[in-house]
Amino acid sequence: MAFTLQIGAKAPEFDLPGVDGKNYTLDSFADAKLLIVVFSCNHCPYVVGSEDRMVKLHGDYGPKGVAMVAIGSNETENHPTDSFEDMVVRAKEKGFTFPYVRDESQQVAQAYGALRTPHYFVFDEDRKLRYTGRMDDNPRQAGEQTTHELADALDDLLAGKEPRLTVTNPIGCNVKWKGQEEHWMPPEACDLV
Repeated sequence: MAFTLQIGAKAPEFDLPGVDGKNYTLDSFADAKLLIVVFSCNHCPYVVGSEDRMVKLHGDYGPKGVAMVAIGSNETENHPTDSFEDMVVRAKEKGFTFPYVRDESQQVAQAYGALRTPHYFVFDEDRKLRYTGRMDDNPRQAGEQTTHELADALDDLLAGKEPRLTVTNPIGCNVKWKGQEEHWMPPEACDLV
C-alpha cells in the first residue's frame, strides 16, 4: 500500500492546536473552495526558502476561496527549533496569514503520508485530493524557480479543469520521525515517483 495519500482520496481529519491559541479541524476551512495542507517546519532550508512564497501564495489565492494550513510534525528531541513554542515565534516573524498547527503525535503526518518539508496537498470542495507534491522546482532559492506546479494546480482547479499535473515529488528535508534516524523514509515512500 502507498504511504502517501493518493489522488482522489478524502482529506484525513485532524484536530490540532494552532500558534494563535485556536484549534483547527477540517471544518475550520468548510467555506473554502480549495484547501492546501502543507507539512512544514521551522529549520529546514527548503521551508525557510519557501516561507515568503507561501505567504504570497496565500495572499494571492485566499481572496479566490483558497485556504491554507501549515502543519508542523517533526520530532523535537533532535530538532528543538521545530517545537510549538518556536512555531509561535516563527509565524510572528514571518507574518503567516494562515494557521500554523502542531501535530505532536505525528499521526496526521502519517495519515497524509507526508514525505518532506515542505509537502503540499490540495483538496477540492469535497475535500478530495487533486494535487500533491512541491510548490515549484526550487523551494530553497526564491526567484530561481522555473516551474509553478502548485499555483498551476490551483489555477486549473479554480477554472473548473483537471490539474495539468496531479503528482510531483516534493523537494525538501524528510519529515523527522520519532524513534527513527535523521534521514529515515518509510520503505514505501518512493510511491510518488
